[in-house]
Amino acid sequence: MAALDWGAMPVNHDGPLWVFGYGSLIWRPDFPHVERHPGFIEGWARRFWQGSTDHRGLPHAPGRVATLIREASASCWGMAFRVLDADRDAVLADLDHRESGGFERHEVEVHLSGPVRTCQRALVYIASHGNPNYLGPAALEDMVDQMRCAVGPSGPNVEYVLRLDAALREIGGEDPHLSEIVDRLRRPRTERSA
Repeated sequence: MAALDWGAMPVNHDGPLWVFGYGSLIWRPDFPHVERHPGFIEGWARRFWQGSTDHRGLPHAPGRVATLIREASASCWGMAFRVLDADRDAVLADLDHRESGGFERHEVEVHLSGPVRTCQRALVYIASHGNPNYLGPAALEDMVDQMRCAVGPSGPNVEYVLRLDAALREIGGEDPHLSEIVDRLRRPRTERSA
């Protein structure tokens, strides 16, 4: 993947690089960092509207992974990571490759959790509706059925959803959309809601 035009994204070059993860980055960042803190962003909601043809699904049977959508009253919990300046270029190159299935760099303000609550500008990857893997909204049962069937090089789609749920519970983050999906995934396949 060609490097994204960093200049086109309003990301602070003067301070340290912070990365906000709201999906698998929470439990598996796979990049060097010197700090990590739970936190949340406001005005964004996590939705499983992005197709995964390279990690949790295949081109002919995509999985569903998280992206963010604008929602004024929402907040989205995740994990913020601080990267050393010396590692900045390598980390960005690795993340650009990892998130190459339709995600783009954006900047958000993260409210970090901890004894002293602070705000930090951070890089986040968001898949918008204009990318070729975007699946968009669907009936919850249809999304759950798709997740149950999808498997990709990084493993089953269901594993991704359940690990995300466990990681959010561990940091005290709530996500009603994710909770509803997890609840339905744990029901027997033949039991569908009316």
